[in-house]
Amino acid sequence: MGNSLKAILAFVPSNKCQKYLLEDLEEMPVDKMVDLSGRQMRRLPVHICSFRELVKLYLSDNNLNHLPPELEQLQNLQILALDFNNFKALPLVVCTLKQLCILYLGNNKLCSLPLELRLLQNLKTLWIESNCLQYLPEVVCELSLLKTLHAGSNALRSLPRQLQGLQELRTIWLSGNLLSEFPPVLLDMPFLEVIDVDRNSIRHFPSLAHLPGLKLVIYDHNPCRNAPKVARGVRRVGRWSEETPEPRKRSGAVIDITLDEKPLLPPAAKAEPD
Repeated sequence: MGNSLKAILAFVPSNKCQKYLLEDLEEMPVDKMVDLSGRQMRRLPVHICSFRELVKLYLSDNNLNHLPPELEQLQNLQILALDFNNFKALPLVVCTLKQLCILYLGNNKLCSLPLELRLLQNLKTLWIESNCLQYLPEVVCELSLLKTLHAGSNALRSLPRQLQGLQELRTIWLSGNLLSEFPPVLLDMPFLEVIDVDRNSIRHFPSLAHLPGLKLVIYDHNPCRNAPKVARGVRRVGRWSEETPEPRKRSGAVIDITLDEKPLLPPAAKAEPD
């Protein structure tokens, strides 16, 4: 089916047209994964919610702004991708999916997150980049198993002190925000491995040498006058990073970063749960 026809049918709310967009997806695939990305959908066909053993559901790059209450039937769901849609608020039905490990919410129009998000106590990866967040919702600090948080390209000016309670957090991406200083709470999180504060407004960096778990810090494109001090073996990406005692590999202007555990890829290459 051509993209132009899909775009036309996406405006037709009838079940028949919406089902046609699914290209005859009648039964749950053997791999328990359904990928409906880029289908121009404006609503999720309810019969998808009958696939009760579904583990992965990708709804990226559609025109969704709500989800049916029947989604609650997918209690085995571990990965849910809602990025690149039109959500102004996270549908509360998502917070009933208590087995979720990975949740992609990037590139929507979210200004906040509901308190019910705290119910997702198995969540390990949360992507909320490229939204309209002016502050990091404190409910994120209640996700005790969270390992990766991507909150880049919002309008964050600070981080809540409660964030230090996330002792499983290893990677935090904050690039493209409005941070005018390095978030003090990160200095009290010795378990962090990757810190990305690229493209902010930070003028001075404190020493990060006391963070024993740190492997990589990205601080480029800030109006800073110093590079953050780091312990031996920590990679730095940014101005004056060549001062690091560790050898660096260069290919033109590209710095090759080698870590025992590489940073997560963008949502285009979806991650798998641990």
